[in-house]
Amino acid sequence: MERAGIYKRSELNSGDLIDGPAIICEPTSTVVIDPGFQGRVLQRGEFLLTDLGNGQQEAGSTTVDPVTLEVFNNLFASIAEQMGTTLQRTSCSTNVKERLDFSCAIFTSTGDLVVNAPHIPVHLGAMSVTVKRILHDNPDLGPGDVFVTNDPYRGGSHLPDVTVITPVHSSGGELLFLTASRAHHAEIGGIVPGSMPPFSKSLAEEGVLIRNFKLVDRGVSREEELARILTGGPYPTRRLADNLADISAQVAANQAGVNQLLALVERYSWLMVWAYMGHIQQAAAAKMRMALSQLAEGEYCFEDHLDDGSPIRLKITKQADSAIVDFTGTGPVMSGNLNANRAIVQAAVLYVFRCLIAEEIPLNSGVLEPIQIVLPECLLNPPEHDDPARCAAIVGGNVETSQRVVDVMLGALGLAAASQGTMNNFTFGDGTFGYYETICGGSGATSQENGADAVHTHMTNTRLTDVEVIERKYPVRVREFSIRKGSGGKGKHRGGDGVIRRIEFLKPLKVSLLTERRGSYAPFGLQGGSPGKRGVNTLLREGATAPEILSGKVQLDLQPGDQLTIETPGGGGFGTEG
Repeated sequence: MERAGIYKRSELNSGDLIDGPAIICEPTSTVVIDPGFQGRVLQRGEFLLTDLGNGQQEAGSTTVDPVTLEVFNNLFASIAEQMGTTLQRTSCSTNVKERLDFSCAIFTSTGDLVVNAPHIPVHLGAMSVTVKRILHDNPDLGPGDVFVTNDPYRGGSHLPDVTVITPVHSSGGELLFLTASRAHHAEIGGIVPGSMPPFSKSLAEEGVLIRNFKLVDRGVSREEELARILTGGPYPTRRLADNLADISAQVAANQAGVNQLLALVERYSWLMVWAYMGHIQQAAAAKMRMALSQLAEGEYCFEDHLDDGSPIRLKITKQADSAIVDFTGTGPVMSGNLNANRAIVQAAVLYVFRCLIAEEIPLNSGVLEPIQIVLPECLLNPPEHDDPARCAAIVGGNVETSQRVVDVMLGALGLAAASQGTMNNFTFGDGTFGYYETICGGSGATSQENGADAVHTHMTNTRLTDVEVIERKYPVRVREFSIRKGSGGKGKHRGGDGVIRRIEFLKPLKVSLLTERRGSYAPFGLQGGSPGKRGVNTLLREGATAPEILSGKVQLDLQPGDQLTIETPGGGGFGTEG
C-alpha cells in the first residue's frame, strides 16, 4: 500500500515539486494529489497538477490506496450530509426542520450500510435491517420505485420513525445501491396525540402501521393510497398533510443522494465506486478488530434495570480480535411499551463498539463484522406477528430501552458511567395536532473526563425546539429552561448535570410523558463514582399552592395556566472523589 505524503501549504515554496499520493493542508481547505500526478508550486503559490501518465490509480481502478480511500470516505459522507440538508429544508414539521430528528444514509445493493451523515445513532444502526427486509420482500425492484415503511418488526425503530427507501439503478436496470432517510413524524396516529403513548399495550395502539408500501411504482406516485392508509384504521393520523409533506421531503432527499451517486459513478466508473464501498467497510472491520485486540481477553458482565425492575443482562466475551455480545438473562417480553427489537439492539451495539475506535471513520456495517450478537426472545426481541394488535408495544423501547442497553454495554466495558438513561419523551396536542420533543440531560463521566451537562446522549442526537419557535407555533409558554445544578454524580470525574424544563399550557391539551430513571434505579457510577440524581416530573395546577409529583409515565388533561416541570436525570460519576 503506497503511503501518502502530508505537507503544510504555508511551508511550501515556489518551484517545489510534490509527487502523489500527497495531501496539502491549509487553514480553509485540503488539496489531494492523486497517485500518478505531480504538483508544482507556482510563483504566486498556486498549484499546477500534471498527469505523469504512469498509469497509477487511474479512474476506474479498484485497487485500494489510502488517499483515494479517504477521498471516497468524504465523498460518500458529503452525499449523505447533503441528503440531510435537503430533507431539513424541504420538510414542514417542527420535528424535522427544528429538532433535526432524522437520519440519512447510503447502502450497498445488498443493504449494508456504507456511510451516513452524523444524525441519530438509533436510526442509523437499525436502518440496514429495514433496507434488507425491503430487498427481501421486493425482489423485483425497478428504476423509479420508492418504498415507505415504519414497521418495527422489519427493522423500524418505532411507528413515528418513517423510513423512505430509494433504489438506484444503472441505465441498464442493474441495482447499484440504495439511499434511505428516516424521520420522526410528530403525529402518526395512536391513542394519544403525538403518537408516544405511555401506556400502549400493542403496536396497533401506537399509530398507523405502514408495512412495505410502494409509494412510487416505476415513477408513478401512489400518494393517494398512502393517504388512505394513514387515515384508516382505529387510530388514524391527526396531521395527514404534515405526514405527506415530510414523506415528500424524504423522497426529495433520497433523490438528491441518487443524483450525486450517479454523478460519482459517471466520474469514477461503477467498478471503482463499488470497489471503494467495499474497501470502506473492510477498513472499518480491520479497525474494529484492531480496537478489540487492545481489550483484555475474558468476559465482561453487567446488569441494570428499567424502572419497573425488568433486568437487562449482558455478557461480552472477548477472544482475540472478535467479541460475542450476549443478552441471555434479560427480562421477558413486557406488557407495556418498553420492548425493543433486534434492529434497535444492533444499533446500540454498533454505536458502542464504534466508540472503541479512537479515530474518525464512517459508521458502517463493517464495524459489526467481528461481533456476534446473541439475542434470545426477551424484551429486547419480542416475536413478530402479522396482526399489529398481537404485536408487543414498542414505542418506548426505541427511546428508553435503547439508552439503557448502551449504558449496560459501556458499564460492562468500564468505559463510562451511566448517562441520563432516558430521552424524557414529552408530547402534547389535541384532535388537530401533536407536538413531540426529547429533552436533554447529563452524560456519564469517564476515566478521563467529567460528563457533559445538558446534552442529548447516546442514541439520540436531536436538538430541542427553540423557545421562540415553540411559543410561536404552539399554545404553550416556556417558563424555565435551566441546568439542574448538582444532579450529576460525584467522583474523581463528575457526571453531567440534567436540566429543568417548565412549560405552561395556554389552552386545554392532552399531555403525555414517557420517561425512565424516575424509579429505584438511578444512573449508576463506576469505579467508586456516585450515581446521578433520578429525574422528577411535577405538575402545578392553576390556582394550586404546591405541585404534585408525577410518575415517569403519565397521561394528563391539562387546562390553561397548568405548569408541567420536567427535571431530567444527571449522569453517574467515575472514580473515587478526592
